[in-house]
Amino acid sequence: MFSENFPILKNCTYLNTANSGLLSVEIANWRKQHDAEFIEGGSTFRANNLKVMEDLRLNLAESFSSKKDNTYLSQNFSSGFNSILNGLAGNHRFLLLQEDYPSVSYPVTSRGFEFLEVAIDANLEENILNAIEKFKPTVFAFSMVQYISGLKMQSDFIKNLKANFPDLILIADGTQFLGTAVFNFQQSGLDVLIGSGYKWLLGGYGNGYIFLSDKIKEVLYENRKPFTLPSAPFLSGRDYLSLSLEPGHLDSLSFGTLNEGVKYLNKIGLNTIEKTTASLANQARRALHQKGLLTDWMVERKEQSSIMSLPLNKETVDKLIAEKILCSPRGAGTRISFNFYNTEEDLNSLLSVLD
Repeated sequence: MFSENFPILKNCTYLNTANSGLLSVEIANWRKQHDAEFIEGGSTFRANNLKVMEDLRLNLAESFSSKKDNTYLSQNFSSGFNSILNGLAGNHRFLLLQEDYPSVSYPVTSRGFEFLEVAIDANLEENILNAIEKFKPTVFAFSMVQYISGLKMQSDFIKNLKANFPDLILIADGTQFLGTAVFNFQQSGLDVLIGSGYKWLLGGYGNGYIFLSDKIKEVLYENRKPFTLPSAPFLSGRDYLSLSLEPGHLDSLSFGTLNEGVKYLNKIGLNTIEKTTASLANQARRALHQKGLLTDWMVERKEQSSIMSLPLNKETVDKLIAEKILCSPRGAGTRISFNFYNTEEDLNSLLSVLD
């Protein structure tokens, strides 16, 4: 069904969206047109094409229920997260998860913030609550979906955290999450959601997003509020937060690609994407659990991602490569991931190698 728009699906079994989403023929054609217009128009093209950034901001806000004025653009998660950290006071105490994405943990620990890491196991939610009670963090930073195991934070747990600890700032990496399901940022309990667009949003490289709650927006970069803003005409309308989170120029090719990716997902329907992907992933999870490749507690969690990590030996991994089944080594295992363009035939190809 999707192979005409994603030709790589004709040549291999692509179980690797957690590594990189695919670039569609449709979006590739948009990029060609974009650069053709740049060739012809030069600076005139740039001036006229800045509108794509506002279109993207609006599409992201409407698609994931963020306020447009609280939606910012970033080159990637890492840049966005570092910009957020630079806007927080140095006396914050951070709660982190062990073995989370390095771009979540390292920027915190290397800045000298006080921090505590929580173990990810069958008692994850209990571990987090115990750590909050004992360590009394002011910020909890975590990935919505763990990049190695695929463990997904439960939405009700996040909402309850915000309800029970309203002053605890919740910052999440949405890179392995946004684009996989229907999501309402304003009702999520999160204060900040940051992510890159090259995986599940099918936006290519060099783009990302930042969603902010009204509350966190008031405290970021507080020390810059008293200073006079630049008076240059090309910066007209920019406030201190915009200048802090979106410094310098934004690339209309990169962000335009993300805009096209978001529009493509909306054309299919995030509800449809969520249901079809979850159905295939659940089928895979049951089969892999029966083979002893997934632990009981990971399978039993209510909300699941479509990412799984399998403890495969080198011989099996070599067979996957030989059969053109694309996946990634991550941590101590081999990571697979299913997206809406995957089929039951793809799953059967994987299972036949594992058999």
